[in-house]
Amino acid sequence: MKVDIYSDIACPWCYVGQVRFEQALTTFPGRRDVQVFHRPYQLNPALPYEPQPLLDYYLARGGVTFRDDHVKVVGVAREDGLTLDLERALAVNTLPAHQLLWLAGRDEDGGDQHAVKHALMRTCLTDGGNVADPDTLVALAQQAGMDPDRVRAALADGTGIAEVKTAMRQADQLGVRAVPTFVFDSRLAVRGAQDTATFQRVLEGAAARSAPSTPGADTCSGDSCSA
Repeated sequence: MKVDIYSDIACPWCYVGQVRFEQALTTFPGRRDVQVFHRPYQLNPALPYEPQPLLDYYLARGGVTFRDDHVKVVGVAREDGLTLDLERALAVNTLPAHQLLWLAGRDEDGGDQHAVKHALMRTCLTDGGNVADPDTLVALAQQAGMDPDRVRAALADGTGIAEVKTAMRQADQLGVRAVPTFVFDSRLAVRGAQDTATFQRVLEGAAARSAPSTPGADTCSGDSCSA
């Protein structure tokens, strides 16, 4: 089974959804036959590469509603064992982070895409790090077992940028409008940070090549981020 996970590094609901999916996967009998691929999506491709406080950015866009949403996701994340510090988080263009994630997915770079994805989200949403900063990205890559010199050179010369942008256009063509979105075997799309039980049913249904009986599982609100 192939699972494509579309998400943005700066999306807190994506982090929650990622953890819940992984919890479901650990109890899935066929987990060894599941291949997970992390696909890029940018909530705001026009964000500058100079960071600003994330909450200031959201408040400027949507006022108190955005702040209320973030208070909610912090509480939900805590229940799933995640610590989000959105008071420290920075709003910045995530294209370089997606570039690193693409590099980690290449066999020749020897990276662990899963580890890099978690490190990027933790850096952005918990540690208040700048995921557009080359030094930060190189350090994260090295921690995940990638060659720091190769990564620095690749980031500098734009390796993978064209592929990342192509993948984002393909996501748009597939109808991905909010993240996280989980696509199972290119047949079943589930949107939002579903609970672990729902992900378990989806995995079982996808394995049996039939969708699970969970009305509304692919069209939820309040637990995803939209552009």
